[in-house]
Formats: sequence, structure tokens, C-alpha cells
Amino acid sequence: MVRMNWADQPATSGPQSMAEHLTWRGRIAVFVDRRHAKRAGRASVTTHFARAPEPRHMGLADNGQHLVAGAFLFSGLRINAPELAIWDLAPQDLDVIAEIHGCDWLADLAALGDEDARTKAQAWVHDWIARFGAGHGPGWQADITARRLCHWIDHSDFLLRKQDAAAKAAFLQSLARQALFLTRRWQRADDDIGSLARMIHVGLTLHGMAGPVDHMALALGVACKTQVDAKGAIASRNPAELAAVLSHLVDSRDMLTAAGQTVPADVTEAIARIVPVLRALRHADGRLARFHGGGHGAQGQLDAALAAAGVKTPATGPTAMGFARLTGGRSTLIIDAAAPPTGAASRDAHASTLGFELTSGRRPVIVNCGSGARFGDDWRRASRATPSHSTLALEGISSSHLGRLATEWLTEVPRLVRAEISTENGERRLAASHDGYQPSHGLTHARQLQLSADGRSLTGEDLLTTLSPEDEAQFDRMFDQTLRAGVRFAIRFHLHPDVTCTPNADGTLVSLGLKSGEIWVFQHDSVAQLSISPSVYLENGQLKPHAAQQVVLSGSALPYATRVRWSLAKADDTPLAVRDLAFEAPLGAAE
Repeated sequence: MVRMNWADQPATSGPQSMAEHLTWRGRIAVFVDRRHAKRAGRASVTTHFARAPEPRHMGLADNGQHLVAGAFLFSGLRINAPELAIWDLAPQDLDVIAEIHGCDWLADLAALGDEDARTKAQAWVHDWIARFGAGHGPGWQADITARRLCHWIDHSDFLLRKQDAAAKAAFLQSLARQALFLTRRWQRADDDIGSLARMIHVGLTLHGMAGPVDHMALALGVACKTQVDAKGAIASRNPAELAAVLSHLVDSRDMLTAAGQTVPADVTEAIARIVPVLRALRHADGRLARFHGGGHGAQGQLDAALAAAGVKTPATGPTAMGFARLTGGRSTLIIDAAAPPTGAASRDAHASTLGFELTSGRRPVIVNCGSGARFGDDWRRASRATPSHSTLALEGISSSHLGRLATEWLTEVPRLVRAEISTENGERRLAASHDGYQPSHGLTHARQLQLSADGRSLTGEDLLTTLSPEDEAQFDRMFDQTLRAGVRFAIRFHLHPDVTCTPNADGTLVSLGLKSGEIWVFQHDSVAQLSISPSVYLENGQLKPHAAQQVVLSGSALPYATRVRWSLAKADDTPLAVRDLAFEAPLGAAE
């Protein structure tokens, strides 16, 4: 088990380079990529738009402001260097290279949209054409090229505005050459839904570049069967990733239909399965739950995809993709009620079992810290640990084992996770448990959560208990190692940065103030000691982690069963409905 406090930034040796993991097949594939890139980069081809392109997904204007100012943050690399072109950043860091050459940053500059942003975007794109457009250098892999081309196409009006004829011709020729490369190397990404959808978009948008779009569509159908299960879930259990998958599939379906091409039945069936899952993973404010490396998702992306999907099926079943959802009044509670993924699907997964998020109306109250991948390897690893989530952890130990290899897959996860939802007198109740601490301490963590029908009260109970003589023996061994002081635990409730936190004098309760004017009161049964500690909120659009707070109930498990009860309820004078329509700047706005 990994011993890690939420605020620790553990030392790691850093990921090994991608080249060190390439097999001989991989080396051959890289060689072939380079050969086809050079051939495509010299090809005498050009194109024009078969249909008028338009931005499908916008970025973050705040990120655009940072880029214009020369404040770069890519894959944990943070540099303030206004004098540098974006292509000059960390030329040896493969993760940074992939992110930069994928050109997601172009959407951020387009979202900002002013003259400085357009000038910067045009300069960088034409610099790419001059440096790498002939098929030399990095960025000529099928998935990266498809991502780059989609951004160039979608924001072509932004890029070509006020450009002369020569610049426009060079831009269109580069589009054609990169699209030609994709027609020859698309099968390198034939199991990735996002890459296939982007390639279809490129082929059907650029005149004369459709190439093997019919084969790509068939491959997309196959990928839907293998990547989206019968209940509409994906292996990573990342809600934001599932939302992106839906967006890609809806775009591909609509473009194939408009072009008169056959849409594979597996694509439309996958859309129908995914929609109700995503509806179950939305909070009262309309945003996605942030679990397993996912954030809230791109602004408006989920709403647009759900509307375009044309699927009316509501959220069904007690759980969706392993998450339980309790609703009452204007409040929603979403709980991670399943084991994390393992293997390759766990590369971004978190040890968040039985962690929860609570939202009241438009206001998040209880959250988890989010993904630290944006801020580098240390923050990425720390954010994946159990103490970064609103649940119980033993002595800072994660309920799932974060591997120490370069991949950092989860290698040990709870073997048995139970979750049962019931309704009594209009109140929704979850009873759940996991055995992630059983191998190391002989303890099972059980959690009961009950949300009132009006959404004004959440009561909770956390239990640490042994379930067998073998468990008792293991607990006794750990108990003896502590010199019979007991096994330390902490139950954490991470607060959204907008929530103010005021404890009373004797530490029996805490008042939580929301910007809407609501007041929630946190209380406990005094079995554990209450404290207020620093926390962080990690989200896209920020150049650094955003400071927040957390309520912590800490204590020692002494007998074979330790129970802690707590509650979170709106203050009596908080009205049933709060007018909460004020516009707010998003977190991470430029300072």
C-alpha cells in the first residue's frame, strides 16, 4: 500500500521515455511513420473545404490569456518564456511534445479570440508548417496528427483571417499533406474511438481527402463494441472521458449521415447506451462528477452532445458505471461505489472507492481534489491517493495500490465492493463497503449515506470492522505494531474553494457558507477529533493548484469495530429555494 498524505508530492524517478518501452514492432512502426511522413510532406497536393468548418468545441479563454503572456503549462512543465515559440518548449520531453503538437492549445487561443491571440496562433501554426510540414520532426503519429488537423480545421476561420493568399495556400497544402499521411497510417489508431472519429472528420471535411473513410467507419463500429460495454460504460470509469466519447460518436454519426455514408449500427447503439449513463453522472449544476482523472469536461460539450444525440432515455438503475447517485430537492450526491479499474485502463484511475461529491443547486460543496496530471508527475500521483478524496483512509494509506512503475497502473484494488441503494419515506440511502484495507489491516470500510427527500440533510456513518478470525489476527498484528495505540484513520471532506469554513469554539461543528447564501452545518458524534486543514482544487484552466480547505475527522481504530457518525445539514434559516443566478468567473481566471 502507498503511504501518502494528500499534500505530499512524492519523489519519483520520473517516467521512462517512450522509446525505452518500444518493442521491435513498435520501432518498425515508428520507422514506417517517418517514411510516410516524409513522402506526404513532399507530395504535390492541396485541398479545400468540402463543407464550411466551424468550431465544435471551444477551449478556455483563461488558458488563452496565459499562452499570449508566454506562461506555458503542458504535461506538468511550467515555463514563463514570452520570447519562446511553443515548439521550442522541452524538445526532449515526449509527453510535452505530444500535447503541444496535438494543438489543443489552439482552442484556448480561439476562445480568447482577440487580436493578440489570433496573431499568436497564426505565427505558431505557420512556424509548424515551416519547421515540420515537410514530414520532419515530431508530431507525425496518426493520433497526434488527427488531433492537430481537427483543431486546424475547426478553427480555420480564426487562423486564416487577414492572411494573404500565399499564407492561405501554404495552410491548405499542409492540411492536404497531413490528411494524406492519415489515409496511409490510420490503422495505427484503429482501436481508439477519439482518433478514428477525428480521422473521419478530417476525411469528410477536406475535399478529395476522404480516402478510406468507409473503412474507418467500420473500425469505429468495432471500437464501440470493444470499448463501450453493454451498460454504456468504459473501462477507465472516467466520466469526462465518457462524455468525450459520446461527443466523438455523435459527430461521426452526423457527418457520415450528411455525406450519405452508412453509419455502423454499433455506433448508434453505443450512443444510446452512453446517454443515460452520463445523465446519471451529472450534478444538480449540470456538471460532471470529477473522478478517475476526469474534470467537469469542456464547457458546453456535454450539453451539446446530449442534445445532438437525440436519445431521450433517462438515467436508469441504482448505479451507472460504478457510481451511485442520490438526489433530494436541489441536492445531488454522487459516490464512487465500485473498485477502480486495473491494467492499462487504470493509468489515470484514482484510489477513490466510497469517495463522494455533494452539490447544492449550482454550488459544489463536497468535492475531491481532482486530477493533478496537469501539474506534473508528483501532483498527479498525490491526487490519485485516497486522502485526496472525500472518504476514509488509514494512516494516509490508499485503498488501492498505486504502482511504482513508469505506467503507474493500479496493481491492487479492493477485491469486493458492495453497494445497495434503498428508498424509505422518500429518503434515498446508500449502504456500501470495500475490503481494500483487509489484506494490510484486516479491516473492512463500510459507509452509509442518507439524503433527505428535500435535499437539506445528509447523514453519514463510517465503520471500520473485522469480519473473520483471520481479519482479527491481522488487525491484532497491526495493533501491536502501533504499541497498542490503535490504527490511525482520517475521514476527509474536501471543500470546494468557494466554500467558507468556520468551526465553533469546542470543535463539535463547522459552518460551511456557499456563495449562494446557503449555510450548511457539519456535526459529528465526537468519536473522532475534528480539524480544519488545507486542501487543493485541481482543474483545467489553472496554472497552479487552487487553495481550498477540508474538514477532517481523525481518530484511532481500537476495538474490532469503530464507528463514526456525522451529518451535514442546511441551517434552519436557509430558505427552501435560493435565487442563485450571479455570473462567476471560472476558477483559474487570469490574475
